[in-house]
Amino acid sequence: MTAFDLKQHPHRRFNPLNGEWILVSPHRTERPWLGQVEKAASAESWAYDPSCYMCPGNTRATGPRNPAYESIFVFENDYPALLADTPQGGALEKGILLAQSEAGICRVVCFSPRHDLAVAHMARSQLRQVVDVWAAEYAELGAKPLIQYVQIFENRGAMMGASNPHPHGQIWATSNLPNEPAKEQLSQQAYGSANRSCLLCDYVALERDLGERIIFENEHWLALVPFWAIWPFEAMLLVKRHSASLVDLADEERDTLADALKRLTTCYDNLFQVSFPYSMGFHQQPTDGCAHEEWHLHAHFYPPLLRSATVRKFMVGYELLANPQRDITPEFAAACLRGLSDGH
Repeated sequence: MTAFDLKQHPHRRFNPLNGEWILVSPHRTERPWLGQVEKAASAESWAYDPSCYMCPGNTRATGPRNPAYESIFVFENDYPALLADTPQGGALEKGILLAQSEAGICRVVCFSPRHDLAVAHMARSQLRQVVDVWAAEYAELGAKPLIQYVQIFENRGAMMGASNPHPHGQIWATSNLPNEPAKEQLSQQAYGSANRSCLLCDYVALERDLGERIIFENEHWLALVPFWAIWPFEAMLLVKRHSASLVDLADEERDTLADALKRLTTCYDNLFQVSFPYSMGFHQQPTDGCAHEEWHLHAHFYPPLLRSATVRKFMVGYELLANPQRDITPEFAAACLRGLSDGH
């Protein structure tokens, strides 16, 4: 009987951060593709767009005019998903239909005044300024009694729902702990109680010993394709020293985070020779006033491209009805990314 091989045979992989499983089917990579083919988006090539509501000096849709900013610009989202003055309340029908009010704050962070940049094209010094702003926003918003969690994220590319190509990210600060961080909190707490150690500290050490899924590392950060990855070229950035949030990072750790962000996004661009679309975000300590020593700062990158700049990964069928599935193994994806130059 043939021995089981992770690289050849269908199997499930467990995600210890959220307690869920992913089906891996490496034998399916040879199947022909006759599905929808996306048209690759053309790159924006001008430094200033008079119609862009994020460019310096332009008027936004709701009327405010942007200042002539020269580095980073943060403003309250003109069309926020959350409102700070949402009244408390809810509804409950026979113990089944449950609703609760959700108050919060939504902000936009313009990374640069230049319309034609992306993270991969920004200087490390510029990205270090972005890291500092993220940390300051996390601290300011998290200090508000209303806010229990601060979600920092970026959607890059129209394919990922970005409504504007200007380099920017968002911050949604909520009065409750969202689903994904809540799963990770429970898993990190359970692991810490059972093992008297940090889940992600132990995972960093394990992946560094194995080496198979590491894309690159610098002095303070590790970039890897997680063992349980769902998206074809999903990646994580993990700080090596146990740190609960961006605020806890030392100056040199912020410097090397800027380096890691630039290197990883450049590898993505080089993979298919396009401005690579992705959603990314940081998971870090909630701001509910509790210590949360179990939390270990990390960032998730979820890029949708499957095998070219035109073939996209969708969650459909079995994935929507049962559990996520992938054909390309995390080890193969890591090898692809690891073999790329981290210079454009």
